Amino acid sequence: MFVNRMPRYEILSPDAMAVLDSGWRRLMTEVGVEFASPRALALFKRAGQPVEGEVVRPDPDFVLEQVAKAPREFDVRARNPARSLHIGGDHMAFGAVYGPPFIREGEVRRDATMDDFRRLAMLTQTAPSLDSAGGVICEPNDAPLDSRHLDMVHALQTLTDRVYMGNVVSGENARDTLEMSAILFGGRAAIEETPVTISLVNCNSPLRWDERMLDAQFEYSAAGQPVVLTPFLLMGAMSPVTVPSALVQQITEALAGIALSQLIRPGTPVIFGSFLSNIDMQSGSPCFGTPESATGLLCTGQIARHFGLPFRSGGSLTSSQTPDAQAAYEGLMTMLPTFLAGANWVMHAAGWLEGGLVASYEKFVIDLQLLDMLQQEFTPLEIDEASLAFGAHEEVGHGGHFLGAAHTMERFRTCFYRPFLSSSQNYERWTKNGAHDAAARAAVIARTRIEEYEPPPLDDAVGAELAAYVARRRTELGD
Repeated sequence: MFVNRMPRYEILSPDAMAVLDSGWRRLMTEVGVEFASPRALALFKRAGQPVEGEVVRPDPDFVLEQVAKAPREFDVRARNPARSLHIGGDHMAFGAVYGPPFIREGEVRRDATMDDFRRLAMLTQTAPSLDSAGGVICEPNDAPLDSRHLDMVHALQTLTDRVYMGNVVSGENARDTLEMSAILFGGRAAIEETPVTISLVNCNSPLRWDERMLDAQFEYSAAGQPVVLTPFLLMGAMSPVTVPSALVQQITEALAGIALSQLIRPGTPVIFGSFLSNIDMQSGSPCFGTPESATGLLCTGQIARHFGLPFRSGGSLTSSQTPDAQAAYEGLMTMLPTFLAGANWVMHAAGWLEGGLVASYEKFVIDLQLLDMLQQEFTPLEIDEASLAFGAHEEVGHGGHFLGAAHTMERFRTCFYRPFLSSSQNYERWTKNGAHDAAARAAVIARTRIEEYEPPPLDDAVGAELAAYVARRRTELGD
């Protein structure tokens, strides 16, 4: 887990924050937020908030009272204690791509399979800079729809020893995730004492939380498991085209969802979610790695800290169809402000391609390289007598070189970051070795890491109980 102690880059003035604060209060009370869930509406009514049909127009001060109950920081337990996470503050945690129905491997673009899901989980396990495989690393289209969540959660629990994300397709799927988590961690009381999974609950923007997502939220929040309450805003489609209006909508939607979580279980952990970009106004296609999305990301970090909440944003996002130069620069355009803003929970940190429709093995490795380098870049310098190297100057003197100096010889193996993907060979050697570009080299690294993967140890009895649960539930679901 990376601790980012660098100063946060903030671009909103106090006056700008005041305008945004006035804006979300007005949107909350005059337009309101729709909750397509009788249980959610009943909780707001019981709390004395105005409800008309499925639209709630809560008092902003009431919303802030609920938001204040959520912890500023919290821990999430992993199967391997060394991989447990602290969410909030200066801590940044990174997870793999989430949700693609397609896979790109080399020149082939195809439907994702359960084998792909497992291989990507294995690839995550080999990556020191990733903290989580995420949840739906890809959508395995060859597995039965009603029961594939069982196989996905089981793969995350057994092929990795890291924090994983719960299934949110339905309340029933969320209950299965919780039951399997209780088996893995020693019972329901144990997972309620310290959460073990993080789940993504998306708003159906604009201003609507739908029933299926809310059913999952009820299950996870009632069990004390953190949920990432995320407005899904593509400016021009799901929000107005201006960044300030999108920010106001984002605050309104997120705080309404967070307030509900606290009505379900006061003090339950939450993460202020943000997924903010824009569409191409000529084609209507989503765009990623844009200047507007970077600006929105930086603002979101400042806004989340204003409300005292950990936040999710960022990733290595791109609209490119292949792991090419566009994929790299758009990914950096999102990942760099992710670090500058200090996002606490970063989804889509590796593997995202083609607007999130595709998980790419090559892009996965390229993103890992980028993530490694940014983590190195954002590690504060240690400045002391040894790093000042005055003795090296005494040894070398004027007009010499430091290649053979004692200071250099003591540190040459570790003094500079060594990329695992980049090539610094001269042209002749690079040509002799096959003239492979970054994508081709990444493909080799992905295959090698998966071939050399070793599963993390798991107690045999726990493994057997998990497998039995999956088999029983698959039968009950009719597959």
